[in-house]
Amino acid sequence: MRTIKLGNDEFEGENNAYLLSTGDERVLVDTGIDRATVRRDLEGGLESAGCGIEDIDAVVLTHWHYDHAGLAGVVQKASGATVYSHEVDAPLIRQEREAMTDFRTRQFRRFHEWGMPERAIGRLRRLFEEESPEVSGTPPVVDTVSDGDRLQFGEMTLEAIHTPGHTAGHCCFALEGAGDTEAFVGDALLPVYTPNVGGGDGRLDRPLKRYLETLTLLAERGFTRVHPGHRGVVEAPAERAREIRDHHRTRIERVITVLEEHGPADAWTVSDHLFGSLEGIHLLEGPGEAFAHLEHLRQYGIVEDRDGTYHLLEDDPDVESLV
Repeated sequence: MRTIKLGNDEFEGENNAYLLSTGDERVLVDTGIDRATVRRDLEGGLESAGCGIEDIDAVVLTHWHYDHAGLAGVVQKASGATVYSHEVDAPLIRQEREAMTDFRTRQFRRFHEWGMPERAIGRLRRLFEEESPEVSGTPPVVDTVSDGDRLQFGEMTLEAIHTPGHTAGHCCFALEGAGDTEAFVGDALLPVYTPNVGGGDGRLDRPLKRYLETLTLLAERGFTRVHPGHRGVVEAPAERAREIRDHHRTRIERVITVLEEHGPADAWTVSDHLFGSLEGIHLLEGPGEAFAHLEHLRQYGIVEDRDGTYHLLEDDPDVESLV
């Protein structure tokens, strides 16, 4: 296996693509954004491994976000590679008109529900209009997988593990054999910062609950190391999953404190207390995180949503029981 580092100025920072070789087959896990500079990064990484884009037999995508799937169509066009993703994210990777329209409609509806000011909505709209058509890339033909499906490449098998939270169709891929101890985890488990929950995919109901379930699943699988979509290898995945769970417990406590100290508030206002002034894609991610935690509290009866404004119902809730 070879890790290929890819540039990324738009989102969370430098991406990883992984080249797997088995017999005569070459498999690429994730691709990066469709930028000329990123394509050169990918071509250089492949060249150092003794192959080119035209030699790729399959592309396996962890999720639809452009910094992971943007170059899939370029690779497929050059090589004829089969592209795989989870069935829930496939329509967005294919850039199906109905799916894209529905996604944007849901997204901008969320912005209003969060209490996002029109000026911030306008900045995000311009950001999407300016960048999305370029970084999203040429839409590939996608073969879909479901939870538990196995992809066979020569003597190598990848097991699909549906891990929603960051996106609705996020999927990890366990490398079977050698004790089933390794997996490619995309943005489900990151080594330094925590994956955004709530902002990156408005199709998910109860995004924080789904993500906490994903953390439990990954911790219980017993992987000894996993390969994330950003930064270095995670050598103690179960421990890292617990750390991220603790992070969300702390964030829930902070959200409760905001409501205690400042009174009822919408997601945008809570985000402002949590993160301060935001720019770029963080205009989406900050209130999305606040919304995910507020909705988690609402589902457990700790807060009540009154037309987008969240009112605290309990003075001293048992936060431990919520995560």
